[in-house]
Amino acid sequence: MEASGKAGNWRGAVASTIGNVLEWYDFVLFGFLTLVISKQFFPADNPYGALLMTTATFGAGFVVRPIGGVVLGMYADRYGRKAGLTLVIMLMTLASAIVAFTPSFATIGIVAPLLVVLARLLQGISAGGEFGTATAMLVEYAPKSRRSFYGSWQMFAQALGALCAIAMGAILTNMFSKEAVESWAWRLPFAFGLLIGPVGIYIRNRMPETEAFSRLSKPARAPLSKVFSEYPREVFISTSMSAALNVMSYVIFTFLPIFAVQTLGMPLKLPFMVLLLSVSLRIVTIPFFGWLGDRVGQKLVMSISLFLFLLTLYPSYYWMIHAPSVTSILTVESVFALLSSAATSSVPSASAMLFPTSVRSTGLAISYNIGASLFGGFSPFILTWLMHVTGDKFVPAHYATLFFALGLIGVLMLRTDKDGQPIETVEDPRPGPDEAAGLKEAL
Repeated sequence: MEASGKAGNWRGAVASTIGNVLEWYDFVLFGFLTLVISKQFFPADNPYGALLMTTATFGAGFVVRPIGGVVLGMYADRYGRKAGLTLVIMLMTLASAIVAFTPSFATIGIVAPLLVVLARLLQGISAGGEFGTATAMLVEYAPKSRRSFYGSWQMFAQALGALCAIAMGAILTNMFSKEAVESWAWRLPFAFGLLIGPVGIYIRNRMPETEAFSRLSKPARAPLSKVFSEYPREVFISTSMSAALNVMSYVIFTFLPIFAVQTLGMPLKLPFMVLLLSVSLRIVTIPFFGWLGDRVGQKLVMSISLFLFLLTLYPSYYWMIHAPSVTSILTVESVFALLSSAATSSVPSASAMLFPTSVRSTGLAISYNIGASLFGGFSPFILTWLMHVTGDKFVPAHYATLFFALGLIGVLMLRTDKDGQPIETVEDPRPGPDEAAGLKEAL
């Protein structure tokens, strides 16, 4: 699975990463501007109903992510990583254009929310296809000794995209008045994303195809059925690691600041401070832990970090609950950010090694998006409901412990070589169901 040339490696890796940043910038930005969007595109006579509909629209992006991941993953396994990633960024650019230029509900009526829902569905489909295809391309570009480092740029790009969305939200609220933001300025961040889109399309269209895909004699005829029929163990391992990764993102980084404000009575400005610190720390440390995974073994780095997460979860929540302060929250979030960087930096490359080249994008898309949609995206809703029903402030720790333990089981199931690096799954020499049927028919 060696890439052809060092220059081609880095050019393709950078192209993949740039587009990935844009993908997550747009996807996260919609969530930050939910309150403003609700006033623009849904009936203003019922603010609660408008906000509820906008929240549902935001959630729709998570619902379609597995579907988008499978469809675009199969497309990339059939037509190439380059073609898949170009299509992905075109869809996201189209979604940004729809949000940026759609007139308000007051201007065009019911057409406005319909267009915004369409845009969010396109964002979800695009985000669903991004991880599997971009990860497959990054790891296939990588020299064998640097797979963890190359794959870590997938997580780096997600964190950088989120940071760009946070920074854009901060700029927006500080440069413009509330009236200006709600009237027209809220469109500027989406217009900014729209300007970057054509650049990303141009770069991705010109990057080289990976050598691993180019060497395939023929694409898999039915990659989805092949993944489930021939690689169920690999799907379980990859999904368990994805579940842990996404619970870190949505419970540790998204829900914890909300928990601190709503449950612990911390100041309203705290979530921004916590997110800015934790995301910035992850951006700095993710490539380092990716590099470390190549040096000491990906399995070792991931298993130790998940084990440390399990050890520190309850003491950390105990400290925050019994001594809530800016210091305790920021300290805990900083420690969690470091452990998260270590735990997740090698997940993309380790997951990619589980699936052979012909179904790699599809296998990654299925496992990652199950973790993202079922266990990640709905986590804040589930945690809010559980805490309301039980009154137990340790619910986030219980929830995270469950999925971090699941992720650790998945990591321990990885087959590795003597250096602790995941062993690449190669094509089964036996014909699959479709190939066997075709051979029988030919005979």
